[in-house]
Amino acid sequence: MNVTRGVVWLARSGYAARGVVYVIVAFFAVLAATGSGDTVDTRGAIQRILGQPFGETLLWLVVIGLFAHVAWRLTQAIGDTDRHGTDGKGLLIRAGLIGSGVFNGLLALFALSMLVSGFGSGGSGGGSDLLSRFLGMQNSKWLIYAMALIPLGVGIAHLIKAWRVDYERYFLCGEDKMNLVRPISRFGLAARGVVFLIIAGLLFVGGARYQPTNPPGLKDALEALQSLPSGGLLLLVIGLGLLAFAAYSFAEALWRRINIAEVVANTPGIGHGSLGRR
Repeated sequence: MNVTRGVVWLARSGYAARGVVYVIVAFFAVLAATGSGDTVDTRGAIQRILGQPFGETLLWLVVIGLFAHVAWRLTQAIGDTDRHGTDGKGLLIRAGLIGSGVFNGLLALFALSMLVSGFGSGGSGGGSDLLSRFLGMQNSKWLIYAMALIPLGVGIAHLIKAWRVDYERYFLCGEDKMNLVRPISRFGLAARGVVFLIIAGLLFVGGARYQPTNPPGLKDALEALQSLPSGGLLLLVIGLGLLAFAAYSFAEALWRRINIAEVVANTPGIGHGSLGRR
């Protein structure tokens, strides 16, 4: 039915938009590792998109995709499309999905603020001001430490997901494709997990140096990695890992199982009639 196809399209476009952002982040991480450029974070990737030919059109597509990803994450969490359940572990996973939706929503708002205000005047400062007003928080050391628990949990979850290969059960594709998707996805998830652990470490160690409205992010983590002994090599590995994560996102856009049958069936006003294939 149309509702089912629409939600599936939203979900797949959201995964694709995330992939586009991480391709750019990974590309500049590899350039920085080889001494040919500087690292960027997800907001920096958004700025790079806008600076390209037809960048405004491309960025509108990314914004739509990111908001679609937010909608899908909320659908996953509230509708429990992946059947995580209501026990402690299930609720924790579903809370993580909401957190992912919030993160992508803030990134989408940042991109939207750049489109509305223009590249020259919007920049990262305009987006930061918008996010600061949205969060409305003042500097608080205890809040920084509490915030550190979020990337810590996300990083550990990514590493566990890469180790156990739990994501396989959400893919609908042949074994020949999974033989390619499996190692790439494990590498990508592990790399992104390491980045989140570095962000958590920066928050725990930095403490009062950071403000809740401007915590360290992906760029800070990559720069911290680059500053270590053999940092160029480490950054290259993580950069390639983030490229693998982008490939994992594109694989999800193509082959992830989007199970919304129960959500649609239980939604008032939408009957139990013909549903799209699960």
